[in-house]
Amino acid sequence: MAPETNQQQTTRARKILEVLRKTYPDVQCALNFRNPLELLIATILSAQCTDERVNRVTPALFEKYKSAADYARASMDTLANEIRSLGFFRNKAKSVIACCKAIVENHGGEVPRTMAELTSLPGVGRKTANVVLGSAFGVQEGIAVDTHVHRVARRLGLTKHDDPDKIEADLMHLVPRKDWAMASHWLIWHGRLRCMARKPDCAGCELAKLCPSANKVSTKQANAKTPKTTPKAGKRNR
Repeated sequence: MAPETNQQQTTRARKILEVLRKTYPDVQCALNFRNPLELLIATILSAQCTDERVNRVTPALFEKYKSAADYARASMDTLANEIRSLGFFRNKAKSVIACCKAIVENHGGEVPRTMAELTSLPGVGRKTANVVLGSAFGVQEGIAVDTHVHRVARRLGLTKHDDPDKIEADLMHLVPRKDWAMASHWLIWHGRLRCMARKPDCAGCELAKLCPSANKVSTKQANAKTPKTTPKAGKRNR
């Protein structure tokens, strides 16, 4: 079979997006939040951890810490103990406190609204910034690439890269800007419900006719492409 041209890939990508839009019409960020600060904190905490576990911890956390200044003044030992069940709790507590100190000192206590300002905060990378910008502010600055987006985009032939930044660049080229935030949600949920890491449901997949990997991902191949540190389906790296 001849290699897919750029135009053919773009056309196929648009068809994929339409199927995902119809399949997951009401999906949104799986992390519970009421304001940008809560989403920023929840996203930092969600690294190497399920959103469900984060959502069990954050209600009490958000009740106690209502502002960036509250987190900035927090005892690291106390905060670490409060998020102990999420794993990597000391590093996460350190990141949260440092991040909020920077927000207080440099942004008047308000979560910034630009990629450059967000990624200048301690503990905040492009992926986290994309989540906050897209879901809290409605700003289409990029596409958040987590472990599900990484896996599904590669299987769908939308990218050949492994580097998240290069995957994001490929997706941004194929996806209309107005859909950047939702495209991440669609791919994440498809990765959770259909295109799982070890046993993808190709037989029931809505994208099977548009996917070059359909019925071709063996358990051995899936295991080979899944690093030991990659969370299981349902977990999102940020």
